[in-house]
Amino acid sequence: MHCSDTEVSHATVVTGMLFLSSIGLAAKTEVFERLNETADVLSEIMAIPEKGIPQELVDKASCVVAIPGMKKAALGLGGAYGKGFMTCRRDGGWSAPVALRVEGGSFGFQIGLSDTDVVMLVMNKNAVNKLLSSKFTLGAEGTVEAGPVGRSATAQTDAKMNAEILSWSRSKGLFAGIALTGATLRPDNDNNEELYGRKIGAREIVDTEKAPEATNKLLDVLNRHSPVGK
Repeated sequence: MHCSDTEVSHATVVTGMLFLSSIGLAAKTEVFERLNETADVLSEIMAIPEKGIPQELVDKASCVVAIPGMKKAALGLGGAYGKGFMTCRRDGGWSAPVALRVEGGSFGFQIGLSDTDVVMLVMNKNAVNKLLSSKFTLGAEGTVEAGPVGRSATAQTDAKMNAEILSWSRSKGLFAGIALTGATLRPDNDNNEELYGRKIGAREIVDTEKAPEATNKLLDVLNRHSPVGK
C-alpha cells in the first residue's frame, strides 16, 4: 500500500508528539519520585532518637532543605551534585516546596562512599532571601556550619548557633554534621515548572503558591515534627 507524502508527514508529526509527551511524562515522574524520596529521608532523619538533629534547631529554622542521594561528581570535576527540595515557614503552615540543585563544594569523606542524604536548616531570613533570589554559594555568601548532633542544642557553641545554615549528612547509616563549604544552591527551574505546571520563581512558590497534592507527603513530615507556630 502506497502512502502519500501527506500521510507520511502526518505520521511523523504524531510520532514526534508522542515522543515529546513521553519525555514530559518521564520528567514529571522523576520529580514526583524525588519528592517521595525527600519525604522518606527527612522522616527517617527526624526520627533518629538521641543522636539526630536537635529539635530546638528544627523549631527555630526558617526553612528546611533535604537532598536525597547526593553523588560524587564525575572524575576530574570534584565536589558533588544532587537535587532536592526546600520548604519554608509561612503563615498557616509550611510553604509549597521549591526544587533545588546543589553542585560543587567540599562535602567531606562521606561523599563517594555511597549516595549521601543531606539535610540543611536555613536559620534566618537573610539566608532565605539569598537562596530564593539566585545561586547561593555556601561559605561565601552566608555562614555555614556542620550541624550539632543530639536532641538538645543547649551546649553547642555560639558559632554553630549563629550560623545562617546548618547541615548534616547520612551515608551508610552514619549520621553526622557536615560542612558544605563552597557548594552552590540554586532553584531548579525545570523541575519547578514540571511540578507547578508553569514557569514560576522560587519566591512566588514560597510566598503564595498553593502546595500541589504531590507534595503532601513531604509537608506532612514537617508538620508532624515541627508544626508552624510551635
